[in-house]
Amino acid sequence: MSFIKFLFSLNFFKQLTYIICVTIIMIVISVISLSYITLHGESVKVPNLIGKTLDQVDVDLKSIELTYVILDSARYNSSFKPLSVIDHQPMAGSNVKINRKIYLTINPSGYNEIIIPKIIRTTIRQATQRLESSGFIIGEIEYIDDIGKDEIIEISHKGIIINEGDKLLKNSIIDLILGNGPKKNHRLKRWSIRLRRFSWIF
Repeated sequence: MSFIKFLFSLNFFKQLTYIICVTIIMIVISVISLSYITLHGESVKVPNLIGKTLDQVDVDLKSIELTYVILDSARYNSSFKPLSVIDHQPMAGSNVKINRKIYLTINPSGYNEIIIPKIIRTTIRQATQRLESSGFIIGEIEYIDDIGKDEIIEISHKGIIINEGDKLLKNSIIDLILGNGPKKNHRLKRWSIRLRRFSWIF
């Protein structure tokens, strides 16, 4: 009977209420802790930032809770816009934890333009030395019919014919168009003309 009286006593309800409150508090703390641990260990994929401006990078990284650090680049890359991303670490597709720093290599704002040296009708070896010493990069090499074997006939940049004396940014890529030299049929024609002249004299 005393136990039944205890169940209906005020003291029992106080203890029960206390136990329930403590249990609820422990559950809430456990849920919050679990959420924090899960979030802390969450990983995201690094997006491809190559070619993007800093404004675009800022939006892309903030949306997935990543930050970035800018690294200077001493070499200008004419294939990218000035002040755009030319490389980043970790690379695109890498899994990293949130709040991870992404290190960006930024294309400089540009270099002074450089005059293209005289290379037309020089050999490919001479032209390569002059262009590279001036700060240009040799691109594609194409051959066309011309009597000057391995001589520079024309030069182009991004598909557009350019001339000696034109100005381009340092590290610009210059494509070379060379002659493939005299062909055998050219020699035969010359000999046939000489023979006809010789026979006409006699």
